[in-house]
Amino acid sequence: MVRLVLVLGDQLTPDVAALRAADKACDLVVMAEVMGEGTSVPHHPQKIALILSAMRKFAAGLLAEGWQVAYSLLDDPENSQTISGELLRRAAEFGAGEVLATKPGEWRVLRDLEALPLPVQVLADDRFLCSEAEFAVWAEGRKQLRMEWFYREMRRKTGLLMDGDQPAGGQWNFDHENRKAAKADLLRPRPRDFAPDAVVEEVLDLVEARFSHFGRLRPFRWATDRAGALAALAEFIGDRLPRFGEEQDAMLEGEPFLSHAVISPYLNLGLLGPMEVCRAVEDAWKAGKVPIAAAEGFVRQVLGWREYVRGIWVLTGPSYLERNALGHSRALPAVYWGGETGMACMKAAVGQTRDLAYAHHIQRLMVTGNFALLAGVDPAAVHEWYLSVYVDAFEWVEAPNTLGMSQFADGGLLGSKPYVSSGAYIDRMSDHCGGCQYRVKEKVGEGACPFNLLYWHFLDRHRERFKANPRMGQMYRVWDGMDGGHREAVLAGAERVLARLEAGAVV
Repeated sequence: MVRLVLVLGDQLTPDVAALRAADKACDLVVMAEVMGEGTSVPHHPQKIALILSAMRKFAAGLLAEGWQVAYSLLDDPENSQTISGELLRRAAEFGAGEVLATKPGEWRVLRDLEALPLPVQVLADDRFLCSEAEFAVWAEGRKQLRMEWFYREMRRKTGLLMDGDQPAGGQWNFDHENRKAAKADLLRPRPRDFAPDAVVEEVLDLVEARFSHFGRLRPFRWATDRAGALAALAEFIGDRLPRFGEEQDAMLEGEPFLSHAVISPYLNLGLLGPMEVCRAVEDAWKAGKVPIAAAEGFVRQVLGWREYVRGIWVLTGPSYLERNALGHSRALPAVYWGGETGMACMKAAVGQTRDLAYAHHIQRLMVTGNFALLAGVDPAAVHEWYLSVYVDAFEWVEAPNTLGMSQFADGGLLGSKPYVSSGAYIDRMSDHCGGCQYRVKEKVGEGACPFNLLYWHFLDRHRERFKANPRMGQMYRVWDGMDGGHREAVLAGAERVLARLEAGAVV
């Protein structure tokens, strides 16, 4: 009997588990463009276009290799517009009695597969370097699941950047050499734009006609196949990796990419593998082309953080998406959907997100994420926004980053303290503040930076939870040492900012 082999839009790897387990001679690969996935959240048009374009090219590659493929186009009148519906339609059409699937990276999709009235064999997604079982063993019995310790174990396991049983260069990370403020006078090679071919142009027209979500569709700059993804990786290593480490936390007006890799969409779609990108970076270091601080900083993001957050997502299960340890409930402010703002850093981060479906991790964590956390926004709304607007956002990687690291909604499972800061951090790491209508040096009054006001308001209202946190005690001592009248003025100013957010007014 024919088996259906489901390949999802972020499983575009020729040896993904379901394809390895299938028989090319008799099994049928099922791929489907469906509105149910395109509208599960209001995905950025570029994200939809990237996934559909890459799916079409991957399906063509499977056909060329002799696979039988049933591919559902979005505008096919017979398309049921859900993954489950298309599997049932193909099962009836071809007389299939079983489904082979690689574990999806979203609990909703897995739940739908398990509810099918067909036998479904869900195989582990072994494209990750740490299996679910390995992560569970590592996590068992630990009071705190700190990424640094996990990262060191992964270095030992893989041998990446190791000198025998010791870390290359004599230390596990080089943070003290990285994360410097960027200099505006340096010339930086911009990541290559991949001109849309006929397949992509057809998809762009389709997305333009069918979706009206937040975000600009054109110009569209992304690679949509493995060859393009490999070219993007090689270009990063040759042009930007040498400065990647020191600039990875910097922000500059008009410089959306700086020295970042901008390959996460290709990793998360399956067009690139985590080990191959880490080995390529390691090879560049061994060849003397990049400093070890840059190579280690990159490897830590992929081998350490990416694998770690996926482990957290699996370990905690679907209930993680509902966590709200701080009890935040404010609606997502209009600025996140392009509403007018006088805050230069928020304007830059959201505007870049609208235009490119991309922002680097500090823009996400310390600008848009920091503001949402300080303002007490419902973490579920923040999670949906990040999942919607970024081209590389898939639940397994986005949810722990947003709910855990960014919003502290998991109560400290992922991070030992909330990532909050006043405007001083943004001023130190960017050039946004010089052109802002607010004044970062002012602590009170109408002209004060909203980050300054909301920072202390956050600490004050969550004092009972965080006052004993050893990493936050110093800030409470600073707060307590302020003049009482000054504290009252700060809190009153923060309340005015929050009232404007509640009213939908410009902040």
